[in-house]
Amino acid sequence: MAGRIAPKPPSHRTGDGTPEFLLAAGPNHHLNLGPSQAARAEYAAAGLSTPDLAAIRTYRQARIREQLDHFGYDGVLVMDPMNIRYMTDTTNMQLWVMHNAARYAFMSASGYVILWDYENCEFLAGHHDEVDEVRAATGTTYFLAGDRFAEISQRWADEMAEVISEHCGPNARIAVDQVNYLEGTMLAAHGVTIERGQQLMEQARLIKSADELDAMRCAGVGCVSAMADMASSVEPGMTEHEVWAMLHAGNISRGGEWIETQILASGPRTNPWFQEASSRVIENGDMLAYDTDLVGAYGMCIDISRSWVVGDKAPTAAQRDIHSKALHQIEHNMALLQPGVTVEELTHKSWTPPVEEYRHYSCLFHGVGQCDEYPEVYFPAAWDDWGIDCTLEPGMVLSVEAFVGARLGGEGVKLEEQVVITENGCELLAHYPLDL
Repeated sequence: MAGRIAPKPPSHRTGDGTPEFLLAAGPNHHLNLGPSQAARAEYAAAGLSTPDLAAIRTYRQARIREQLDHFGYDGVLVMDPMNIRYMTDTTNMQLWVMHNAARYAFMSASGYVILWDYENCEFLAGHHDEVDEVRAATGTTYFLAGDRFAEISQRWADEMAEVISEHCGPNARIAVDQVNYLEGTMLAAHGVTIERGQQLMEQARLIKSADELDAMRCAGVGCVSAMADMASSVEPGMTEHEVWAMLHAGNISRGGEWIETQILASGPRTNPWFQEASSRVIENGDMLAYDTDLVGAYGMCIDISRSWVVGDKAPTAAQRDIHSKALHQIEHNMALLQPGVTVEELTHKSWTPPVEEYRHYSCLFHGVGQCDEYPEVYFPAAWDDWGIDCTLEPGMVLSVEAFVGARLGGEGVKLEEQVVITENGCELLAHYPLDL
């Protein structure tokens, strides 16, 4: 491992101390303001406490440093907005920077953190005492750099190499979660060894702290409150888009951030699964099925699914049959979740309706945190190609999946629950009835 170099004190936070900086980055910063009083009242009514954000930030940075030590890396560079949020608890145009490389962060093994933010946005990290340095990012995408992308990529690599040399020493091994080939090649030419940053960050994110779980429970209350609003308002004659908009609105109004997918379908569009919301008009008696995939308050993901019969018609025998199968799958598979259970055991002991008769979801379980996370638990037929060595531990959060739709046709049912592994089993993190 390269020799450690003591970090410098914070040296660059553009605009620090100016009135504009203090107004935007202090009490008026959206993470400092937090969810609304109405949302907090919902948390209190559910018996929940709001999380200690300072404790979350300290815990997450400690988790990253533990993984750096475990893998023997000298630092980690992150460009995935979810990893930047985990490392720094800062946000800026989260979806936009997912496809524009204009925001990234670095942590050395000694714990020094530098955030490169989009130009003229450096003040946005001013709410965070654990970000040591903020710089203006060098955007290397063609949209930002045009035909000068090679020159600007070299500029990016030169600055990054200088930072790594200063904080990690020569011949450093640096984990990088994602980087364009050109910039990665240029950085490697400086003598930097590039390691697997996504592995490091997913392992860091795997075990949630008590405060992270408090944040997730609060996000869960926001999610199910929005679902209840949607359930009370949906009626025949509405389009799928109109119904889906209610969940978005309910999430945003409660301090949520976005929804990752648009998976909501009705009637014949519920089978096969994964069809996105459309302009189809929902009819009386239709099955309505959806997957929240919701990034809620405090940036925590709530990924649960429900299926309802819309209107005043009683569920048909066929609807009840597929719903009962999906419900049995959820209940049976959730009962398997205990600390010490392996992914291989989950794969082979889980129950699902006969796959030759019924379509199923893409996985049996998957991790959840700020979004869908490691690990993914596939069906037995995929074990040889996709099976992984992972054992459940307290603090891991998983979603339990079920989709049932007859291969011969008819409607489908999607159900999903989100749980945390405890010392004695698992605990639901979002409470909403599973019935039709």
